[in-house]
Order: sequence, then structure tokens, then C-alpha cells
Amino acid sequence: MAETSIEWTDATWNPVAGCTIMSAGCTNCYAMRMAARLDAMGVEKYRGLTRKTGRRAKWTGALYLDDNALGIPATWSRPRNVFVNSMSDLFHPDVPIEFIRKVWAAMSATRRHTYQILTKRPDRMAEILRDGFDVLPNVWLGASVEDNRVLHRLDDLREVPAAIRFVSFEPLIGSVAGGRLEGIQWAIVGGESGPQARPMNPAWIDEIFDMCTDANASFFFKQWGGKNKKAAGRSYRGRTWDEMPALSM
Repeated sequence: MAETSIEWTDATWNPVAGCTIMSAGCTNCYAMRMAARLDAMGVEKYRGLTRKTGRRAKWTGALYLDDNALGIPATWSRPRNVFVNSMSDLFHPDVPIEFIRKVWAAMSATRRHTYQILTKRPDRMAEILRDGFDVLPNVWLGASVEDNRVLHRLDDLREVPAAIRFVSFEPLIGSVAGGRLEGIQWAIVGGESGPQARPMNPAWIDEIFDMCTDANASFFFKQWGGKNKKAAGRSYRGRTWDEMPALSM
């Protein structure tokens, strides 16, 4: 577990490490940079998960399944929001269903925590969870959507059996006009950050804000991003938006 500065959660938990570039939102993935740094520091879990291409680190496609991490949440006595696999994707095609079941069991056994799982593969998430997985009230399931080219992920997400469904529009690198949030309870919006950050158009945020209003979904504005995300701040329409979904089950 690691305490985190991510605004919408309290801690990260990584029973899986490593991933594969899938779409345009992955281009400047912070997790690739972090994994390369941890590998250089000699952390065994991240060895060989990235390679250097030019001056950038990129995923090799190798994964590390960390059975030793499965028991960590049980050691936290204080309830917290936990971002699961900030350094990977639990529903990557190379993560075995048997291992996903182990992660599910660990979350079921620690219902004082709220787990937040994001994937760029909500189609696989829906397919797997419809077959023999309990809907856990403390597990929120979400998909990342960066622009109009991957709006189909919202439709896939609606097929996921979940107590709370959410979408992360981060990094928001294009319009998502035409998207719908019916059946999705929470939207996180954020611009890309880092040295190669792509700009975010305020009109794209307005589109999402209106979607949330229409669908009665909670709206969380994480950041404007850019090369200096702290300087850019996270104020939108003159205020900070930290809305969270209410569990209806």
C-alpha cells in the first residue's frame, strides 16, 4: 500500500504491476514512468516491465502478479478509499481469472475499505464479472475514456454488474460529445500532466459537466494538468468540485 496524492482516493494497492499500451490515453502514462524509476531503484516487482524507447519508458507487456500483496488491506485498521492497480489494469487479458478471484476475495474480506478499480477493458470486466462474481458493495468499477474514439467503453461499462460505476475522463485529450452517463454514478475529469502533456479544451469539460447534470451523476474535477499541474490548479467554474457517489444498495 502507498499513501497517494491522487485527489479522489486515499491509497493505492497494486496486486498486479505492468501493462500494455492500448489507446491514445496511454501515450504519456505516469505509471510507465514510475515503473521505470522503480526498476532502476532495484525494486524486483517492476523489473523488465518497461523498456526505453528514445527518451521515454514504455510497457513491454510483461506483468507481475503479486500474491504477497493480497493480504495487505487486511492490515489496515482505518477504513479508506483504495485505488486498485494504479500501476496496471486488473482486467488486462493476461491477468488470469483465478488471480482476479483472489483479488475479489481480499476485497470481500475487508469491507471496511472502499475499492476503486479502473480499466481500459470494461468489455472483459463485464464478461468476467457476470460469471460467478459477487457484486460487492465496497467495490466501485470504472472505465477510462480519453476522447470520442473510445466512447464505446461507456456502453461496455453499463454492462458491468457493480454497486457503483464510474468513468475517469483522464487524461481528457479530446471531445467526448455524444457520450451518455446513464447507469454511471460518478465522473472524474482531469487534464494530462507531465513534460509531454497534451492540452485540455475547457469546452470538453463543459460537455461532461452537462452529461453529469443530465444523468444525475457526481462530478469530480481533478486537475487542469499541464507541465505544472499544481500551478494550473483544479478550480472549475470558480470552485472546486469534489463530488462523490452515494451508495444506493
